[in-house]
Amino acid sequence: MANRMRFGIFLGPHHAPATQNPTTAYARDLATVQVLDQWGYDEAWIGEHHSCGVEIIPDPAMFIAWAAGQTRHIKLGTGVVSLPYHNPLWVADRMIMLADLTRGRAMLGLGPGALPTDALMIGIDPSEQRPALDEDCDVLMHLLRNDEPISIETKRYTLSDARCQMRPYSDPCFEVAVAAVLSPSGPRVAGKHGLGMLSVGATMRGTGGFDVLGMHWHELEKRSAEFGHVADRSRWRVVGLIHVAETREQALKDVEYGINPFFDYLQQTAATPQFTVQGETYKERVEWVNDSGIGVIGTPADAVAHIRELEEQAEGFGCFLMLAHDWAGWEATQRHYELFARYVIPQFQGSTVRLQANEKWAQTRMRELWDRQAKAIEEFSALRNGGGAGEPAATAQA
Repeated sequence: MANRMRFGIFLGPHHAPATQNPTTAYARDLATVQVLDQWGYDEAWIGEHHSCGVEIIPDPAMFIAWAAGQTRHIKLGTGVVSLPYHNPLWVADRMIMLADLTRGRAMLGLGPGALPTDALMIGIDPSEQRPALDEDCDVLMHLLRNDEPISIETKRYTLSDARCQMRPYSDPCFEVAVAAVLSPSGPRVAGKHGLGMLSVGATMRGTGGFDVLGMHWHELEKRSAEFGHVADRSRWRVVGLIHVAETREQALKDVEYGINPFFDYLQQTAATPQFTVQGETYKERVEWVNDSGIGVIGTPADAVAHIRELEEQAEGFGCFLMLAHDWAGWEATQRHYELFARYVIPQFQGSTVRLQANEKWAQTRMRELWDRQAKAIEEFSALRNGGGAGEPAATAQA
């Protein structure tokens, strides 16, 4: 895998409770991506949701188009497009256009759809979603990778001699990744087509924790081999929950702002057994985050230790994404991203290795060079004051 781990966010977004102004929530989402771009983060993945009142971006591609023109470097992905809700031809066409407009900064994340209330509104039963993802991904990847047309009839759409007008901006295609949660369906689809993988809610310790993370990679690797692909750890993204501050006490104080609405939403509104949270009180919920392995509320050093543990358990992955949330107020959230960028990311990218080595080298020479520098200054001062080497003082001064 690549030595340089990448970092970013997985932005649902989660704006709980549903009583806040959606216009300001959108502005905050954009500002979050802009902060990440400023602080040198690599990626931001934007979700698609249509119900429940809290995750309010229905079209991640539209948000990416809006954000791309107001950022410079960060890559932007759909995290994820619920593929069974759409005709694969239009998904392919729009993503090709988006990648072109952003000059290759757009990425495509795919999934079966997280909220069953979304699927309910368009008549799709939860039992259909994962088989539909597999079927639709076959069609989508053909459209993205091939010039030849495709004709197919499914329960949800018909394609007749269908093809995309344009080829993808990047050769052979932009980055495509498939979401993986509790079931093996995501890794199997990713392995079948040689795609990247987004592991969500898979970082918990013990039963259902790291076992899920390991299952994701095992299924991806096995399925990749069946279809003649090589599973690439650098394209494996792991999603976790993190909030950091200067001290653990400050971090705990920060999340009093909004951790309860976030948990209430997942426990009382979103029918998502693939990502369940535990605890009834603020104290229980904070303890569950820190004790379960799902995430960290603490210091940058705590975050480094957590990611190191994940890296060891998973035997390596290419990108760590923080699940974006409104646990803290805006000021504390910005400070979190700044501290993470300053003190966590360098530990995994080696960006301070030469700085620290240079500092240590300079320290070993400091006493010697201090004395030599002081002597040189003293000699030059004497030369200026009294002249030297046969020169008048005025000439020495000049």
